[in-house]
Formats: sequence, C-alpha cells, structure tokens
Amino acid sequence: MTERQIFQGLGDVTPGRRAVALGTFDGVHLGHRAVVRAAVAAAAHREATACAATFHPRPVTVLRPGTPSNTLAGVALRTRLLLEAGADEVALLRFDRGLAVLDAERFVRDVLVERLGTVAVAVGRDFRFGSDRSGDVALLERLGAEHGFEVEAIELLGQDGERISSSRIRGLIAEGRVDRAAQLLGRPPSVEGTVQHGDKRGREIGFPTANLGVVPGQQLPAEGIYAGWALVPPGEIRHPAAISVGRNPHFGDVDDLRIEAHLLDYAGDELYGTPLRLEFVSMLRVQEVYDGVEALLAQINRDVAETRRRLAV
Repeated sequence: MTERQIFQGLGDVTPGRRAVALGTFDGVHLGHRAVVRAAVAAAAHREATACAATFHPRPVTVLRPGTPSNTLAGVALRTRLLLEAGADEVALLRFDRGLAVLDAERFVRDVLVERLGTVAVAVGRDFRFGSDRSGDVALLERLGAEHGFEVEAIELLGQDGERISSSRIRGLIAEGRVDRAAQLLGRPPSVEGTVQHGDKRGREIGFPTANLGVVPGQQLPAEGIYAGWALVPPGEIRHPAAISVGRNPHFGDVDDLRIEAHLLDYAGDELYGTPLRLEFVSMLRVQEVYDGVEALLAQINRDVAETRRRLAV
C-alpha cells in the first residue's frame, strides 16, 4: 500500500503518476466520497496514486471577500476524512489570487499536468474551474484528451435521488435539522474548538458543562438543545453529551452565543484548554425560559434522559 502523504501546497508535491479527485470537498459528504472512490478505482487501473486535491480556503472567500462562508469541516478534519475515504494522498491547493487568475487551460497545464502528474481526474458533474469559473466538465474532458488524462464526472446524488451539495447541508444544519444533514454527510455534523472557562452555573446546579470556544468560520446549528457526542483527546474518545447551542435566556444571557456540552457520566480530568469536537445527532428542543431553577433542573433531567434514549446509551 502506498504510504499516505499530505502535501501542504503545490510546491511540496513530489513527482509521480496520479489519479486525482479534484474539488473543494467541504465536509467530504457522500457525493465527495463517491468522487474519491472513482479516483481510487482509476489509480488501481493505471498503477497510479490516488490523490485528493482540495482547494483551501474555499474559493468563495477569496473571490467574494465578506461573503458569509461557513465550512462543514476544518482543513485538518477534511484531510483526515479524504484519507479515510480512500485517498493515498491529499494535496492542499492553496486558493489565493495567484491561483484564482489562472485560466482553465493554464490550470490544467500548470496544476494538473506539471505539478500533479495527472493520468486521470474525477470531479463532480457540476465542477467548475479556472478564472471566472470559465471551465466546465466538457472543457476538462477536451483538455484531458490533449494532455493524456481521462475525466470521470460523478453525479452527486443521495440514495433517494436528491442532489447532495455542501450548501444544502449547511442550510439543514442552520435549521437545526442535523439528523437529515448527517444522512447527506455520511456522519454527524460537528464543530470544533477549545474548552474555556464559563460562568460555572451548570456545575452549581449539578450539571457541569464544557464551554466550547468555537473556531471561527464553522457552520453552527440552530439554537436549541441537541443529543450528540463529545470527542475528547487523546484519540477522540467519544462521550455521549447533551449539547446546548444558544444564549442562556433563562439566566438573561442574550448577547453571546454559547455552545455548552454536558458529558454524560464523564469522570475524567478537567477539560479547560482541551481541544474538543462536538457531533450533533438530533435536536431535542428549542431554547426556553423556565419558572425557577427547579423547573430548569427538571427539564435538564428530561434532556439527559432523552439524550440517552436517542444515542442508545
């Protein structure tokens, strides 16, 4: 088996013959995994290496500065997911103004042929490339014929025939429909951050929470209470968790959005300063204001019980 490698930029790529899965691959959803599988199959037939080449940051952040552009997976998680999908290598295509101004023909020549040594390319059916998104699959096929590589375009469809797209998944998460988003992603949607000190109200009422300082730029779920998992290092050990996304209206905190996770039955070390990833399985309810602490505690107990039921723990 080829040793798996991660190239941090085109300048790091070593010479070789590659079947390339090409795209942004935000979230590495089920459609993206189909593109990677196609590249893996093409590599096997051509005695080549399967390479997932992913644009980072997302091109829209460079082409349209200021446009809201939340991601489904940070670059480290995206890289890991691409390798788990079957790629032998991941090459980060650093999307800057220099790459953005390359026309389609130069992109194929300079990036795919000269840098990556491409012998086959797999892309989504709606893939666009080159300056002003001037290149489409038909042009890529024509240029591939000129440069000696084949192109396979994959329809990004789910089992029910619905088109899978990262923007569709982001919309579902923003609506709180994390269970449906998970069906299209092939995994629960998640957010990452570092545990920071909070107001310790949860500890005072018997339900300590990990207050997550979220890495900016991630797609967050709608405000509400969720059943999910907290992945704790080392090794991202999974702990069932009741997760709150909101502004603590019961205590009058309406300014700052907070993400807090009560890890069920957790008896480990303090988590302050620990990187944490939270996975959202299903929404339990919306945020509410309760008539006193006793009513709040009763609801939290119900949330914990429902979390256990939905996670089957």
